[in-house]
Amino acid sequence: MTHVPKTNGASPTVSLLIPVYNVERYLAHCLDSVCAQSFGDFEALCINDGSTDGSRAVVEDYVARDARFRLVDKPNSGYGATMNRGLSEAQGMYVAILESDDFFEPDALELLVGAASHNNTEVAKANFWLYWSKPRERRELFEVVPPALAGRVVDPWEDTLMFYEKPSIWSGLYRRDFIAQNGIAFTETPGASFQDAGFHFKVWASARRVACIAEPVLSYRQDNLSSSVNSPGKAFCVCDEYEAIDAFLEGRPEAKAALAPIKAKMRYDSYRWNYERLAPELRPSFVERFSQDLAKEAADGSLDWGLLEPWKRDDLRLILDDPLAFHEQHKTGARRENVVRKTLHYLRRHGVGGLAHAARRRLRHMRG
Repeated sequence: MTHVPKTNGASPTVSLLIPVYNVERYLAHCLDSVCAQSFGDFEALCINDGSTDGSRAVVEDYVARDARFRLVDKPNSGYGATMNRGLSEAQGMYVAILESDDFFEPDALELLVGAASHNNTEVAKANFWLYWSKPRERRELFEVVPPALAGRVVDPWEDTLMFYEKPSIWSGLYRRDFIAQNGIAFTETPGASFQDAGFHFKVWASARRVACIAEPVLSYRQDNLSSSVNSPGKAFCVCDEYEAIDAFLEGRPEAKAALAPIKAKMRYDSYRWNYERLAPELRPSFVERFSQDLAKEAADGSLDWGLLEPWKRDDLRLILDDPLAFHEQHKTGARRENVVRKTLHYLRRHGVGGLAHAARRRLRHMRG
């Protein structure tokens, strides 16, 4: 299915948002993959967030050669503000996202548009590759579409597995009117820290028809991982995302009633993941905030303890009762004991195959 760009002034089918900030090293690879798409009816909005390297010049070269590319310049203000600017500039029926250090499969847009249009869905969601270029080039499939959902049209309120997957917002396609009508936007916090988490939740909280695709549509680069784990200013960005999610649900009583327990579990998992990544000196203050925010979830009835695995229930009880004791325990051999408990639990519940599957998922999430 090859589509050529419209020449009659009509809006394109897809607005592809490409946030650009100091990615000169990878940008041409990314934009070449856009040029190579088998589906050609798109506009590529390269939103330059005040890059100080040669990224802007790279984009200018593509703009000069291909009328589908457009440069949108803005002062540096972070990922969330950059993506919101892209949403405001988009003209297509659908919106897609491609990070500027990643790159598409040649049929990525064809697969996504085909699934969304054929099934009349608000969202199409696909898998992706983890990609390394060194020490040797290799790729590994990352399944954010659970096999049980692949090839189906699902309602996230009923098939809630999608909420718990990695918030890979760039392996999806979204109807632009769906985004606008539901007030879905990015949190405009500094830098690039967890803004995908809020967008991820808001999409699944609003969508009722999602086309799920088993095929991977892009390569998610692992060579360019920049970390904010040592920055005190970013240690609590994950909390900002969940405050934004709380505010989003406040105006949607039906969604709040249905999804509050899912949100509470996601909050626990996200906070725990953030805690593990933080520099040691930042962990005590964060675990205090962890305790406060989960106590609120428990107090308002949002926390469903039954959604948590046994070891998570044990850890959360200690976090709520004495967060600094949890932190001290975490620094000792108790963490190793926790791994043993998890292993025995999976063996009892799911057998050797289930244990192997859990280990693979854990490894993928650590890499992703």
